[in-house]
Amino acid sequence: MNRVVITGLGAISPLGETAEEFWTNAKKGTCGIGLIDHFDTTGYEVTLAAQVKEFHPETYIHKREIKRLDRYSQFGIYASCQAYEDAGLKDVSIDRERFGILVSSGIGGIETFYEQTKKQIEKGFDRISPYFIPMIIPNMAAGNIAIALEAKGPCLSIVTACASATNAIGEAFHKIRMGIMDVAIAGGSEASICETGIAGFMAMKALSTSTDPNRASIPFDKERDGFVMGEGAGVLVLESLDHALNRNAKIYGELVGYGATCDAHHITSPAPEGEGGGRAMKMAVQDAGLQLTDVDYINAHGTSTYYNDVNESAAIKNLFGDHCDHLAVSSTKSMVGHLLGASGGVEAIACVKALQEGFLPPTINYRVPDPECTLDYIPNEGRSSDATIALSNSLGFGGHNATLAFKKWEGDV
Repeated sequence: MNRVVITGLGAISPLGETAEEFWTNAKKGTCGIGLIDHFDTTGYEVTLAAQVKEFHPETYIHKREIKRLDRYSQFGIYASCQAYEDAGLKDVSIDRERFGILVSSGIGGIETFYEQTKKQIEKGFDRISPYFIPMIIPNMAAGNIAIALEAKGPCLSIVTACASATNAIGEAFHKIRMGIMDVAIAGGSEASICETGIAGFMAMKALSTSTDPNRASIPFDKERDGFVMGEGAGVLVLESLDHALNRNAKIYGELVGYGATCDAHHITSPAPEGEGGGRAMKMAVQDAGLQLTDVDYINAHGTSTYYNDVNESAAIKNLFGDHCDHLAVSSTKSMVGHLLGASGGVEAIACVKALQEGFLPPTINYRVPDPECTLDYIPNEGRSSDATIALSNSLGFGGHNATLAFKKWEGDV
């Protein structure tokens, strides 16, 4: 089987317009949460979100195309073109039929759905845009990326709610490992900070109603009251090791394992003690040919909701046992909020960079310990580390669980 390495990174996030800006600000513990200004929140209980503050889609998308793309597709194309350039693929010849795109979205074009539905109600069905359907369906980020980059291999969008990007990266990893593809762009994109997106999650009582940006997304803190909606995209360029070496590509790290399970328990609540998530972590470690004691760091799903944080913590403790004393865990959602189907893409970047640079990102704004959450959550300040193995967890509505295992690249060919 092929070994799979990461050769490019791309992101647009509440912490910056590039993967490097995201990582630089994550290391500092920057909070990307603030008042929603995408729409008027008068009458809404929820007024905070983690919005993308600087975005220049025309960098990679022609101006005439921008209006034909929902914001989530724009994010996906932007991050993918960035990663493509970062990997040096723009300047080399590759087999386009063995170049795949696996970029997911948990929801798709919900902002366009809201706007066009409102237009139909107010002005009539004949005023709906002819681009309405291509703008809202969740596979269109992947499809448009494939067109932009001439990728003629598998083009897939795996919709598993908040596990979507992690499943996309994992499935791309397996396809390259099995020799089906040489290169893939994999990750996720989401843009759900709009009237309907916020109202829908607010109706579920899933979102924090805090008015203090520093006390809203507070994973594992006893005072947490829900997650904060984020937006953006995160993608990796995955490549077989031989393909990367043959073109003398720079290598950020290695993807070595993937686990995917289902709780088969409840549409929104995790299985007791995170049983399904625990199996996903165990599967990823086994898929990598590692021992549980090899794992140094876990980028937790860590949503800042009561049930997620308690059950994910329990899953880690039940699986790793005494090794938890040597295990660091953090949630970058404390800084960027919850990017839903894109969260796993941004969090995968955090894992890759953490191993590459020997620095673990913090869980910021952690103040009040929860007796039900007793792991080392890297509170408030990141730390230097000699970690070599990291896991990234994503747990989605519907009982979807996915875990990726990353290894520090040390040139061992």
